Amino acid sequence: MCHFVIKLITTKMSAQTMRALLRKVWLDDQGQDIAEYAVMLAVILVIVVGTIRLVGSQANNVFSETASAIGGK
Repeated sequence: MCHFVIKLITTKMSAQTMRALLRKVWLDDQGQDIAEYAVMLAVILVIVVGTIRLVGSQANNVFSETASAIGGK
């Protein structure tokens, strides 16, 4: 699949050649593995970002309360 991408980048392609390339990539079984990993990575990133936002705001409140208690203000 990589050599198809290099060919796509380095040469001008006709619409027919582009369709043939896309059909070949679409029907390639190995491409499905890459797509599955990409979806899995996206889901993991959404979970991680959501968790960081949730825990981050709560952690900020805890640190602010602790700093206020130590500083006496």
